Amino acid sequence: MAAHYHNDFYGWTQEQADLLRSGHLNQLDTQNLLEEIEGMGNSQRNELESRLEVLFIHLLKWLFQPSLRGRSKRLTIVEQRRKIVRRLAKSPSLQNELNALMTDAYGDAILSAARETGLNEEIFPKQCPWSFEQTINNEFFPE
Repeated sequence: MAAHYHNDFYGWTQEQADLLRSGHLNQLDTQNLLEEIEGMGNSQRNELESRLEVLFIHLLKWLFQPSLRGRSKRLTIVEQRRKIVRRLAKSPSLQNELNALMTDAYGDAILSAARETGLNEEIFPKQCPWSFEQTINNEFFPE
């Protein structure tokens, strides 16, 4: 019995894998397979953007709230850096999108940092003041 994409996603994935393994390519649900493959790529991109946003939030908080710097904030920054580097190692073609990802993530980070700190978003630099290399450098903490 054929599993339907919308009613039994897991069953559908297993059926599609079996069809690929057995070489029955003409029976594949190509339209939904294409959408799922694109979605998998987008999820990798979205994860990287999200990690950059979290990193930027904490770098902004580090810079604009020096009295609240502490071990927890420092470790969050280091953790996000590690996860960003790992994501790029697993999906190196995402490096081609770093400028756009950084721009989007930084813009969102300004709003989140303003909300979390109570500071006016106007005080934060409009454009990201750090290069990607600085952003992921474990020795770099903005002053």
